[in-house]
Amino acid sequence: MNRIQEEMTGPEQTEEQRSPSSVGERARERLLARLPVAERRLRLAGISTAVLEGGDGPPVLLLHGPGEYAAKWMRVIPALVESHRVIAPDLPGHGTSDVADGPVDADRVLAWLGQLVERTCPAPPALVGQILGGAIAARFACDRGDRLGRLILVDALGLGPFQPTPEFGRALTDFVAQPTEETHDRLWRRCAFDLDGLRDRMGESWAWLKTYNLDRARVPGLRLAQRNLMEAFGMPEIAPAELARITVPTTLIWGRHDLATPLPIAEAASARYGWPLQVIENAADDPPLERPEAFLNALRVALGSG
Repeated sequence: MNRIQEEMTGPEQTEEQRSPSSVGERARERLLARLPVAERRLRLAGISTAVLEGGDGPPVLLLHGPGEYAAKWMRVIPALVESHRVIAPDLPGHGTSDVADGPVDADRVLAWLGQLVERTCPAPPALVGQILGGAIAARFACDRGDRLGRLILVDALGLGPFQPTPEFGRALTDFVAQPTEETHDRLWRRCAFDLDGLRDRMGESWAWLKTYNLDRARVPGLRLAQRNLMEAFGMPEIAPAELARITVPTTLIWGRHDLATPLPIAEAASARYGWPLQVIENAADDPPLERPEAFLNALRVALGSG
């Protein structure tokens, strides 16, 4: 685990390498082009934040995983905006959300999320957090649950210590240390239940997704932010006494074949806290991307509209 943490910092690079490439900018534009959302920037806790918004109805706020960005919800946003107001930010230091001053620590991220809720949600939202976003959402709900309508944790970190299977850990370390097409696909074969099938279903969108994944992974600032957020939220287990303080209605949605946070962790949390658990078949740790229809069905149930 120490090796993973150390590799996330990466070597010193030039200014050109720190900035998004034109290829990366084009990939982001292509990923957003077909989404029924508008993008704006908000300054939240001193962080210039890219936020996607669209639709009308009860607010749903989506938090993505480590090293990702709001467009990763692209396979569920079009259906979700038909019945809800959807808000999807790039997490601090991810995508194009810049952190120019001060560290990205737990207190600042929770303040960032509180300001995001205040600025974008006319009513307490359903907070949907995936992987790292799930750990952030759970921590927020421990002390600020009165500001939420519902909590949905998707393959969330924080419900147990971060102890991925050895093959997942090796693939993650290799990609963070050297983000190439080869290490990217090796990691994604652990993140997806059926990577070849996912690529076929996504068509050209997969190529843009992969291009932008690689572009972002090569920016040292993102790697540092990812390491900081993982150390603050993703790697440590949230104390059971803290999780027991969550009073907002909470649902777990999990891919059956998750290698980063295996299903038994979700089953144990469901039994301990009485949180309903919905399992997505033929999915690993990214059901919204891999099985969007099944994920949306589970989400609608969690939102009380299924």
